[in-house]
Amino acid sequence: MSNLLQRANQKDLINLKELLEDEKIKPVIDRRYKISEVQEAFRYFAEGHALGKVIITV
Repeated sequence: MSNLLQRANQKDLINLKELLEDEKIKPVIDRRYKISEVQEAFRYFAEGHALGKVIITV
């Protein structure tokens, strides 16, 4: 939950944008779920299976 509670500042966001544009970092998407599957997505995440981001598509 700490990632959800952190506040980004403009300097950090600009730095992150540059790293992404320079392909020095790459986001890893583990799985995608529809909004109707949100309970399954949270279950998957809570069980510790996620190796990257779990995406909920709205």
